Amino acid sequence: MQNREDIFAALRDALVELFELEPERVTPTANLYTDLEIDSIDAIDLIDHIKRQTGHKLAADDFRTVRTVQDVVDAVWQKMSAPT
Repeated sequence: MQNREDIFAALRDALVELFELEPERVTPTANLYTDLEIDSIDAIDLIDHIKRQTGHKLAADDFRTVRTVQDVVDAVWQKMSAPT
């Protein structure tokens, strides 16, 4: 994954695959909890999926502040851009 668009595409695919959402529902401004009906257990599954795809684990604390799909993209981008 080279940029935020790649992260968004991977995240959209993950949400469609894991939670059987329609791809058109997964937009950058979609709220994970109200629009996509993701609950805390689903969020754990999503964090695990992101780690497998990117090699970067988001902490549960990182996820406490995310509300929208774009928030997740930004959180993943920050992890990937951080010096190791």
